[in-house]
Amino acid sequence: MRAASPSSLLLLLPSSQRQQRAAQLGPPLPAPPPCTSYTLAGRNTGVLPDSSRHRPVLCTMAEQLHTSGPGELPDPMDDAELALVGINMLLNNGFRESDQLFRKYRNHSPLMSFGASFVSFLNAMMTFEEEKMQIACDDLKMTEKLCESDEGVIETIKNKIKKNVDVRKSAQSMVDRLQRQIIIADCQVYLAVLSFVKQELSAYIKGGWILRKAWKIYNKCYVDINSLQEMYQKKLSQESSPSDAANDNHISVEGVTDEALNRLKGAVSFGYGLFHLCISMVPPNLLKIINLLGFPGDRLQGLSSLMYASESKDMKAPLATLALLWYHTVVRPFFALDGSDNQAGLKEAKEILLKKESAYPNSSLFMFFKGRVQRLECQINSALTSFHTALELATEQREIQHVCLYEIGWCSMIELNFKDAFRSFERLKNESRWSQCYYAYLTAVCQGATGDVEGAQEVFRDVQKLFKRKNNQIEQFSVKKGERFRKQNPTKHLCVLAAIEVLYLWKALPNCSFTNLQHMSQACHEVVDPSVVGLRNLLLGAIHKCLGNVEDAVQFFQRAVKDEQGRQQNLYIQPYACYELGCLLLDNPETIGKGRALLFQAKVL
Repeated sequence: MRAASPSSLLLLLPSSQRQQRAAQLGPPLPAPPPCTSYTLAGRNTGVLPDSSRHRPVLCTMAEQLHTSGPGELPDPMDDAELALVGINMLLNNGFRESDQLFRKYRNHSPLMSFGASFVSFLNAMMTFEEEKMQIACDDLKMTEKLCESDEGVIETIKNKIKKNVDVRKSAQSMVDRLQRQIIIADCQVYLAVLSFVKQELSAYIKGGWILRKAWKIYNKCYVDINSLQEMYQKKLSQESSPSDAANDNHISVEGVTDEALNRLKGAVSFGYGLFHLCISMVPPNLLKIINLLGFPGDRLQGLSSLMYASESKDMKAPLATLALLWYHTVVRPFFALDGSDNQAGLKEAKEILLKKESAYPNSSLFMFFKGRVQRLECQINSALTSFHTALELATEQREIQHVCLYEIGWCSMIELNFKDAFRSFERLKNESRWSQCYYAYLTAVCQGATGDVEGAQEVFRDVQKLFKRKNNQIEQFSVKKGERFRKQNPTKHLCVLAAIEVLYLWKALPNCSFTNLQHMSQACHEVVDPSVVGLRNLLLGAIHKCLGNVEDAVQFFQRAVKDEQGRQQNLYIQPYACYELGCLLLDNPETIGKGRALLFQAKVL
């Protein structure tokens, strides 16, 4: 461990001595921004007056950084420690301060360069603006080039001329090389993501090729780091004999610490684990093809690696924590990875949030995930409070505000509070660059459900105008539904039915309270339009299933299966009804055969 820098130790002195000592170290420090606590790499060390809870923490680091010159690390600060501080700034709502920190030191080391590029990438993904996406691509390529510079042909020739084989094969040299290789793989993954955003066939092919290269690097680095760790443990337990050394692939562990190896393992485990986790969620019919291309898909390995990364001291540890929260609170319930068990993953998510609460007291992202947990626990009012708090905290992070607004809109719909839902979705329609067509449809549906059917019809007309992504299923759904309301005057009852339909399709009905489910059932019964009878019966079946009324659910699903009149309006009704009915019949030993037949029918419809 390196010693604390002189400037950071100033904070331990009385104010009079602090000023005297600061004069010896350098120019006077400007006043730090107001914040609630001193935090260094996630450790609270003191309390400041709460001038503004919206300002990021890490004030000790802010004071320390002001004492160093441009591109010069606060001596003797380690770049790995500083990079972690920068990421913690980012997660504690200090996006601007984090960006300034990384850009100030981006030329100091590959790690700080990657930090600057990552913030640039995050900024691009939050806005989807072409200019920022191009800047992010340029930054990532610059970092990649920096990491490759010491591994190029010229450097290799120099090493051969100098016959400096021992240095090249020393453990410390390998640690540096592995760090650079991991950063290269990270950059390639983010470049692939930026390529996928273009949603073009050539971009998908290019992105897939880049991802394959990244995976090969991750896999090799993961194996090499494990070997280094094993050798380090072996060295600690016993002195290696000359014969043992000959079998150690000529790698020495002299000059490398256990802490450095653990941090390096954490660095590679983030990308390695994320690869495993994401590939494991690919549909089975595509998984075989992807595995043939050399991609893995072990979900347990992915989760284990992300857990390791989240507990490490690498700069990506907080990102691994967010990835785990994303998996447990968003992916598992949305993709129904645990069947109908919506509570699966909540225990793990709550443990993570409790453990990280002190490190990120005012983080809008962690507050957002807290709201997700509460929503899945059907504590909708508490979830709304958390999402509103996260929205308030993310004053300078527009896209984080948007995901909070999205959840506020959904929670309001779950509570049948269509007025608040309308406000959230209308703001998203006007501000967000992602799927304005979809947000326009939700805005119109909620506006009509409040009774303002004339205003809703105007917004339904905008849905077609905002349709941009032809291959996007969500936008295709929105346009088709919006077209019907554009041609036919919407009614309040039809808009309420449309809102319940969206809640069903997005698997949100299980989050609704018993009382609200009863209100939805009543609202469905009030719809008499013959063109939506099949949809009404499907939704009534789903509502009664959530209420525990299995017999009623079976009856409504059977009616939906038989509906032919509404099939032209809603092609998905019959296959969905077959699937729902089949699942219910499978639970009864006497009707297993019928259940299987219905599932097969749903597959071919």
